[in-house]
Amino acid sequence: METLVTVLVFAPIVGAAIAGLFGRRIGDVPSMAVTTGLLLLSCALSWTVFVQWTWGGLEPFTHTLMRFIHVGDFQSNWAIRIDGLSAVMLIVVTTVSALVHLYSWGYMTDDPSKPRFFAYLSLFTFAMLALVTAADFMQLFLGWEGVGLASYLLIGFWFHKDTANAAAIKAFVVNRVGDFGFVLGVMTVFWAFGTIQFAEIFPLVAANADRTWEFAGQNWRLMDLACALLFVGAMGKSAQFFLHTWLPDAMEGPTPVSALIHAATMVTAGVYMVCLLSPMFEYAPVAKNIVTLIGAVTALFAATVGLTQNDIKRVIAYSTCSQLGYMFFAAGVGAYQAAMFHLFTHAFFKALLFLGAGSVIHGMHHEQDMRRYGALAKALPVTYAVMMIGTIAITGLGVPPVFGLEPLGFAGFYSKESIIHAAFSAGAENGIAYFAFVIGVLVAGLTSFYSWRLAFFTFNGHARWGHDDHAHGEAHNANDHASAAQLETHDEPVAHADDAHGHGQDHKPHESPWIMLVPLLVLSVGAIFAGGFFEGSFIGHHQEEFWRGAIFNGPDNHVMEHHEAPVWAVLAPLVAAIIGLGVAAYMYLWKEGLGARLAARGGPLYTFFYNKWFFDELYQATFVRLAKLLGDLFWKGGDQKIIDGLGPDGVSAVSYEVGRRAGKLQSGYVYHYAFVMLLGVAGILSYALWAWGR
Repeated sequence: METLVTVLVFAPIVGAAIAGLFGRRIGDVPSMAVTTGLLLLSCALSWTVFVQWTWGGLEPFTHTLMRFIHVGDFQSNWAIRIDGLSAVMLIVVTTVSALVHLYSWGYMTDDPSKPRFFAYLSLFTFAMLALVTAADFMQLFLGWEGVGLASYLLIGFWFHKDTANAAAIKAFVVNRVGDFGFVLGVMTVFWAFGTIQFAEIFPLVAANADRTWEFAGQNWRLMDLACALLFVGAMGKSAQFFLHTWLPDAMEGPTPVSALIHAATMVTAGVYMVCLLSPMFEYAPVAKNIVTLIGAVTALFAATVGLTQNDIKRVIAYSTCSQLGYMFFAAGVGAYQAAMFHLFTHAFFKALLFLGAGSVIHGMHHEQDMRRYGALAKALPVTYAVMMIGTIAITGLGVPPVFGLEPLGFAGFYSKESIIHAAFSAGAENGIAYFAFVIGVLVAGLTSFYSWRLAFFTFNGHARWGHDDHAHGEAHNANDHASAAQLETHDEPVAHADDAHGHGQDHKPHESPWIMLVPLLVLSVGAIFAGGFFEGSFIGHHQEEFWRGAIFNGPDNHVMEHHEAPVWAVLAPLVAAIIGLGVAAYMYLWKEGLGARLAARGGPLYTFFYNKWFFDELYQATFVRLAKLLGDLFWKGGDQKIIDGLGPDGVSAVSYEVGRRAGKLQSGYVYHYAFVMLLGVAGILSYALWAWGR
């Protein structure tokens, strides 16, 4: 098993090295084949490990490969840790990545830099595998930074576009803010325990739960301080409130990148870390409340913004941000198993939605604005079918366990219902948890509305992609007038982020090739069955034997025990989802054009949501502007005027001026030289007479 997991982890980096270093020599097809083949191998081995863990009796183990950093008491080894958490994450990461590699064969067919793209994908996957199999904080941090670097390269893959470069830099900088808190958290843990090994830290937490640290005149509880700092890192990586601004801009990367980064891998790293550190968070009540509050606010914020977006990828991106909020407030109330269950199911339906959106974009000749879609169900039947599956899964429609009925639904129904139920159960003792429950129900309705809005706006109604609609000519009917009004109402430019080849406005939509559709069909199976099939293992009666100590619930944490909730609490999220579906159907099917007219009318609330709560403008006016002012001060004032002005530039300027003035004495006339010599003789004689007179 040790050899198997070693091959599993390192296969992607071998593919990345081959495609990245030798891609130009071996060509596009061999580069794509080797990276995709090695990812499929890694995926097959990951499922082997998961099956052995779930049904084969595999026990947790740590396989040490080599010494990494040994400096004094700071001991770090490169190791592969296999337990319930890493087994789940291995199949999530490798399955989505393998399907993204396969999908990219069709999606990137016209791109001239395919070896570089596939090398970046495999590099990203290796960094994620290193992260989820880490046995200490150092390797966790290495994988953490590795996915940050790879995401920078992938988001800015089309570096000839200024918007892609700006988005890549923004993602990198915002994540560095979070990572600063993460590093401080690791330092705090090492200072407190003298080790960074998870296996050595976790048994010591309970005995040190009440330790305090005096800082800045205040006493801080050790666990609360360490966990809060570590959570700051999770906020950046998982795009939580305050550090979320990079996520929508990351849509500038190719659509397969969006599916890989935002569906199952990088953005879920923060959730995974909080669940991995459950032995610490269970003794950090203040930090858990912070996680709950930030998660709930993020879920609400992203859902409200998603209501008004028109770029199909941005709607799904804000949906990701909102679903991550669900996962975090689940972990915050102590339902780590439910958080991991939603992470697991979310990987399937969100990757399905992103890749489905990519199929729509491909079929619409790289058009991303939903206002230029409509009536695509017949032109893209397979894409339409899988997108409907993903939409049903994310909205949580199903049969709840009330009135003696057995629960029945797609993947997202089971995991989202478990989170909202857990928040309600925890709310009996914690007001913040009850706040999260209320937000969770409200966001369920908002999620349903914007998800069905995307589906109806894209696949139903009348076609808005004809030549006449783009020419700003007379629309054919009232609905056409509404669509044209909506197109011309906003100052946001129509997005063509996935394109390098033109907009294809006069071309008819077409279905994607089968190399792109097969991954969608595979993900559809997961979006349908992953929830019901694995519910018992993740959160049901078999959860203890499935997790086997990988997740820790403190003695006072009973949130994952099976409590009877009132019928209204069980039905609330479903009712909210049905209301969202009904409103979306009314606005975009029965009264088609109503949404466009409401958008054209604007209003303060719509403007607030459409401009993403004005966070970008706020950060631009404060942090960015202040950073620029400080940069100019230190650069122009400190560096140029003081350091360079008094240093090398000043010395060279003085030398130049002295030389220039001295050079004027070299006139070339003999009488000038004779005059200077006479002045010199007179000076010497004067000095001699003065000295003799003394």
